[in-house]
Amino acid sequence: MTGKVYLVGAGPGDPDLITVKGRDVLQRAGVVLYDNLAAHELLDLAPCAERIYVGKKKSDHSMPQTEISQLLIAKAREHAVVVRLKGGDPFIFGRGGEELEALHDAAIDYEVIPGVTSALGMAACTGVPLTHREHTSSVSFVTGHDPSKIDWSRVGHSETLVIYMGLSSAADIASRLIAAGRAPHTPALVVQRATTPRQHTVRTDLASLAEAVKPLKPPATIVIGEVAALGDKLDWFARRPLHNKTIVLLRAPEQSSESAHALRSRGAHVIEAPVIALEAIDFAVPDLAAYDWLLFTSANAVRFFFAQIPDTRRVTPRVMAIGPATAAALREYRIVADAVGEGVAENLQGLSGRVLLPRAAVARDVIPGVEVLPVYRNVVPPGAAEKIAAIAHADFIVFTSSSTVKNFLALDGRRLLDAGARAISIGPATSETLRAHGIVIAAEANPHTFDGVIDAIIR
Repeated sequence: MTGKVYLVGAGPGDPDLITVKGRDVLQRAGVVLYDNLAAHELLDLAPCAERIYVGKKKSDHSMPQTEISQLLIAKAREHAVVVRLKGGDPFIFGRGGEELEALHDAAIDYEVIPGVTSALGMAACTGVPLTHREHTSSVSFVTGHDPSKIDWSRVGHSETLVIYMGLSSAADIASRLIAAGRAPHTPALVVQRATTPRQHTVRTDLASLAEAVKPLKPPATIVIGEVAALGDKLDWFARRPLHNKTIVLLRAPEQSSESAHALRSRGAHVIEAPVIALEAIDFAVPDLAAYDWLLFTSANAVRFFFAQIPDTRRVTPRVMAIGPATAAALREYRIVADAVGEGVAENLQGLSGRVLLPRAAVARDVIPGVEVLPVYRNVVPPGAAEKIAAIAHADFIVFTSSSTVKNFLALDGRRLLDAGARAISIGPATSETLRAHGIVIAAEANPHTFDGVIDAIIR
């Protein structure tokens, strides 16, 4: 008995552009053989799978193609689901056909799951339609790896010409196209790292192509034809407010994913480097009937408190939530807060009776006259120091609590601020801690939510 090999197109760079079927197969994989151009974030979909890098760069092949094919066959005899993860689409300059022939000859079951090829992803994210009724009705896809093997007199007159792997041979390609009769002033477009937050676009013409690509490095795709000029008007991707900005998120992993998605949707390159993790504290459940108020100042406190008190009918005191995120967390437990506000002090004016405050084990004592119940603690997660050390550059660093400030500085994060990264604070308490450590605040969120953080960065 043997397993099944899936050739999966990883898409053009943005990990969200993998197909639903490709994602589902990755989640079932026993082993993943992945390319250099497959987004590494996709490997997180297969956390328990064996991972084998078989990528190729120019003059740097980790493994010959014949060995990759033989490895697929060997792994199919060890695992039920084998995924061959390829950048773009397996059948567009991906050597997928060669691998399928080897699997067929070895009587190994296989399936191909297509992906968004880099040309289509690049076109969508630069506002360059590869076909257009007024400009072109034909498209040719060409590999620029070895220009001498292409009949440029034939393909060079295609109205739209898309060239893969042509960066290092751009000068040769341009001269051959002009020699074959293509007008030197024909619009040209070069797109580096297409569909990712670091996408970079160069607009030029055929005569200037060789000079225009000199500062660029692979991966990049070249488009030649009249439609290349339409990107000046239709390029929505580069107009997103945080395009090409690198933003570091320090909050706990369970809070980071949604925040990162919100930033990426606005064009940011997000680095998730959590410097805190949240850990539950076992606590003796108090006699809630003895209290007049339950006071929550964070969504984390709400979730850790009710994790040990699943029967919300035991909550007899009135409940106050500070901030909309805290109130939203309470609604998940069908509890509507009596009062919601941004600040603590102004919402406690006139509050009488016994008040119980579930909160983190270590927190600022800013609320006099209440009884504290520690329900969780902040700890530094494993690998945090390595993640901070690996960050070479950032435009913004988002601080969402005093703990993120202290832990970030303890992990030698100040070097990023000294190098020009700007600090964004989620609210007054965090800002106070930043100032106490001599850090200039570029902006403070208002309201004190992550939506407010995003607005502050954009401003």
